Formats: sequence, C-alpha cells, structure tokens
Amino acid sequence: MHRLENIIDKFAKKSIDKKRFFQVVNSIEIFQNLDEAIQIEMLESYGLPLQIKGNRVSLKTRDRRIEDEIFCIVDIETNGSKPEIHQIIEIAAIKIKNGKIIDKFESFVYSDILSEQIQKLTNISLRDLKKAPKIKFVLEKFKTFLGDAVFIAHSVKFDYNFISASLKKANFGELLNRKLCTIDLAKRTIKAQKYGLKYLQEHLNLDFKVHHRAYADTKNTGQIFLISLEKLPNNIKTTEELIEFSKTGEIILKKENISKKN
Repeated sequence: MHRLENIIDKFAKKSIDKKRFFQVVNSIEIFQNLDEAIQIEMLESYGLPLQIKGNRVSLKTRDRRIEDEIFCIVDIETNGSKPEIHQIIEIAAIKIKNGKIIDKFESFVYSDILSEQIQKLTNISLRDLKKAPKIKFVLEKFKTFLGDAVFIAHSVKFDYNFISASLKKANFGELLNRKLCTIDLAKRTIKAQKYGLKYLQEHLNLDFKVHHRAYADTKNTGQIFLISLEKLPNNIKTTEELIEFSKTGEIILKKENISKKN
C-alpha cells in the first residue's frame, strides 16, 4: 500500500489524471488484473474517500467543509506494542459532526494474555476479556463503524497503524482513511507546556479523569479536538486544509520558548 499512500497525499492537494491514478493502483499486487470498478470498491472499503469527476481523481475531503465532515475519534488499549505479536484488548470510538457526537462504539476484545503491568496500567483484568467477543468480530464491526470518516487519535500513528495491521492480519485490508493527530493540532491551537493526554486533561479541566481506558481517552481526545477547532485560523475551511494545518501550521509554543520559561 505504501506507494498508493504516497500518491494519496499528493492528490489530497489537487486532483490527478484518472489514467495516472489507475496506473499506480495497478502497480500494487492486490489490485492487479481487477476491473477499475472493483479497484474503486476495494479502495473505498479501506476508508479512502475517493471522488472521481470526469478524467480527474481527488478526495472528497478536499471540498468538504469541516462542519460537514464526520470525524471518528479512536483509542485502543493493547496487550503489547507490536501488532504482529500483540493484540487490541479494548477499542472505543466516537463520531463527531458539526461539534456534536452522533454515534459511539466500545468493546473489550477477547484475550487470554494480559501482563500484570498492562492490568495495572489500564485496570483491565483477564476476567473482563474472557467473555468478550473475538478480535475478528470486533474489527469487522469497527471497520463498518469507521467507514470513510477521518480517523483521529491522540498520537494517531500508534492507533492507526496498530488497527490497520490488525485488520490486514484478519484479512480485512489496511486502512486508507484520512487521519489527524490531536497532539499535532493542539500544538498549533492550545497554549500548554506539554501535550500528553493526561497533562491536557488537567490543563483544560476535561470531563473524564480516567486514563488508559479507551472510552474515557476517546472522550477527552474529542474534547481537545473540539477546543482546537474553535481556535482555528479563519482561513481553514475544508477537511484537507485542517489536516494540512495540523502538520504544517505554526506551533504556538516552540521548544526553545518553553525552555526559557522553565
């Protein structure tokens, strides 16, 4: 998928020629020898918000205004850091549109492996997991819930990559959803000395005091996201402009300024 992911970032900014797009798609093994219609269906099932108009291909998020977008705030707890040998033990997500929660998802995941360290960190016990649904069932339900919404998490790389690898291992394909990190966005919209979830929870006096539980962390991340949206520059109107701003916008408190204050 890596070559496709690289070109997605390019046509997130401007549309590309349809012929060129399918040349790239056909260079990826799993898409070879498939009709274009099936390729499109597969890409959309991976969460890619494709938009094809005439001979041009782009993303729906280029034109969609922020208030019309569905953002899916996600958090997972796992029994280790490596998806190739570890697994998700709890997953939660909330969907936000125009500042309001419109849907939620929450589930433990069956596992008979859980270290004492993880139990202490999360307050999740093996008893909680023994009667939970199996990973493949939960992933399928979550994939349907997520759809092509923008995937948001606090330190998004971990949650996104872990879920994507888990989906691939379960034969559901990888994630190609647009994604956004609330740490990156908060650095550009909220004045704070640190940007970890626990620190921001205290700094912003967020509602949920529990940490390292998927639903509570998701709710806190959602509040951080909404606070950040209120502080966006006026020229940020579309979803892709928001994603780009979260990566390249000016950081409020640069490291050297924090060092001087401390």
